[in-house]
Amino acid sequence: MANLFHSLHQAISNLLERAVIRTTTTTAKCQVLQISMPGGEGKSDIEHLEPYGFTSAPKAGAEAVAAYFDGDRSHGVVLVASDRRYRIKGLAAGEVAIYDDIGQSVTLSRSGIVINGAGNPVTVTNAPKARFEMDIEATGNITDRCDSTGKTMAAMRRVFDSHTHDENGDGGGTTDEPNQKMEDA
Repeated sequence: MANLFHSLHQAISNLLERAVIRTTTTTAKCQVLQISMPGGEGKSDIEHLEPYGFTSAPKAGAEAVAAYFDGDRSHGVVLVASDRRYRIKGLAAGEVAIYDDIGQSVTLSRSGIVINGAGNPVTVTNAPKARFEMDIEATGNITDRCDSTGKTMAAMRRVFDSHTHDENGDGGGTTDEPNQKMEDA
């Protein structure tokens, strides 16, 4: 009877195991990890099953939970990877964030959505346009055609504020075109 309980205990304890990620390979259809587990046991080429629509490349030293179906350690999968070194702390109940190891994050906070670029540019690509159905505020300059001949809105405003029109001599009616135009450079 003691052997039966010992065997049952061993099978159950082999189902789930904490692990530490050693390397990550992101080129395959399913991400593959090399992990180490308590007691020095290591596993190579273990698949990391990620939630649909989300992927990451965990750094060496991140923690994981590996599952071994039927307690068979020959073919397991990592169900979740986490890295407490970089996790955002202090979220309020119900808040959600995605983050990385250099401080970039998107937080769905109770006061609004916060994008933190950690000093890096934020780029939106492969879209025919961006539409904002709200007021837009900027503490820096807004520049059009920034990769070629663009001007900031502040520069365009200076041209507009200083432009003049020659009067055609009819006492303030029709005027000529402005002497300074706000046009493409």
